[in-house]
Amino acid sequence: MGSITPPGSALMRRLRRGAPGRSRLVLAAVLFLAFLATFAVDWAVSPAAEAATSTTSSTSSVTAGSVTASSSSPASAPASAPASTGPCTVSPTNGCIRGTILDSERKPAKGIDVDVSGPGGFAQTASTDDTGRWSVSVTTAGQYTVSVDQGSLPKGQYLTNAADADRKVNATLNANVGQIFQLSDQQGATTDTDSSSLTFARAWQQLASGIRLGLLIALASVGLSLIYGTTGLSSFSHGEQVTLGGLLAYVFANQLGWNIWVTGIVVTLLCAATGYLQDAAIWKPLRRKRISLTQLMIVTIGLSIAAQYAFQYFFGASTVRIQQGNPETVTFAGLTLTVQSYVAMAIALVVLVGTGLFLAKTRFGRATRAVSDNPALAAASGIDVDRVIRFVWTLAAGLAGLSGVMLGLVLNGVNWQTGLQLLLLMFASVTLGGLGTAYGALVGSMIIGIVVELTNLVLPGDFKYATALVILILILLFRPQGIFGRAERIG
Repeated sequence: MGSITPPGSALMRRLRRGAPGRSRLVLAAVLFLAFLATFAVDWAVSPAAEAATSTTSSTSSVTAGSVTASSSSPASAPASAPASTGPCTVSPTNGCIRGTILDSERKPAKGIDVDVSGPGGFAQTASTDDTGRWSVSVTTAGQYTVSVDQGSLPKGQYLTNAADADRKVNATLNANVGQIFQLSDQQGATTDTDSSSLTFARAWQQLASGIRLGLLIALASVGLSLIYGTTGLSSFSHGEQVTLGGLLAYVFANQLGWNIWVTGIVVTLLCAATGYLQDAAIWKPLRRKRISLTQLMIVTIGLSIAAQYAFQYFFGASTVRIQQGNPETVTFAGLTLTVQSYVAMAIALVVLVGTGLFLAKTRFGRATRAVSDNPALAAASGIDVDRVIRFVWTLAAGLAGLSGVMLGLVLNGVNWQTGLQLLLLMFASVTLGGLGTAYGALVGSMIIGIVVELTNLVLPGDFKYATALVILILILLFRPQGIFGRAERIG
């Protein structure tokens, strides 16, 4: 009679290959130094960029408490001025006409020209910045005409209330006067019908936006679900991994001029390295000390707050763009989306399918699922649970970083709170699909993304995100185990 191999012994030998040693310590040190070098590069580049910006704008903008020589003397002020993107500050001798332009998805529109004409042959053109804002300085009080150059509108965007394109405003010195323009994806739309009419075209467009949002949320939610499944920990700092991915992409692609494809790969690897280092430096030592899950969750909250203010310190509070050029749009099957959106959706789909196949078909993937189902039994079968958990933290951080890159490209900007704003959607997705199940996180993300975007048909602006909270409450009331979760008896 042949010998009987204990269950899991082959897997145990597989996982124990390459036991911890000096090589792993060297690898961890290299990854940590690379992570610190990223912030050092941004620290060196950002002041230079800010200095260049201030030097360029100092000749055309009014600074706080003083006025440049060209604008302080009415005799030297020209009747017409070239396009201006500098900020405007009010003073006793200066007034500001400013406003904001939003696109059809109520997001800031950049690079749109606004013409302002007024008394004495005054004529000046301002262009919207990353936040959709524009401003023009005037040195004479009076009535001015403000109009949008419709030739500068992005493809597929049209001016709402185009019949009233020329707006009259009364500007005074030492004061601001505002004018808001909105865009629509339907030509000839008006304010009365654009926000309240429910058409098939709008529903179809919002459905596509929901699928896009669901795929990008799923990249981060799958890792969040795996962390919960293997450790039982709900990580509130997972949203900051998304923010880190977007901000690092801004550093490499925007500040350093790297190719966007190379940037995406490098950022994903760096974010994965931060997950590896987090488990090595924080989570594994705390697990060994048998710290309770409540205490660990409090640590994640503190880590989240610390990371947010670190991002704000290094990158500022404003929204930064990964790519400066205006995104091109493509219309397909009645849907108008940016090229970045189509590419991001394709990449997210490929990565999610690859992750699912890895978990289902590979030996390490099956070990991961075994630890998620029953860590004690997995350890008794010879599986190195700590190694599996280390891998899960690494994978989750990498997927979250990739999600941040994709979101930064699709949303045309990222800031220090991007991940925090998406955290509720991620938790709602994981809870809906079933805590601890990667496939449930994927399905839950798709449902949350579609429902949230379709809600925009009846609710204005960011009210749509409240839908995720309503869904989360309903799940906890009627099916707390989620769609793919299993009901368990406690006590």
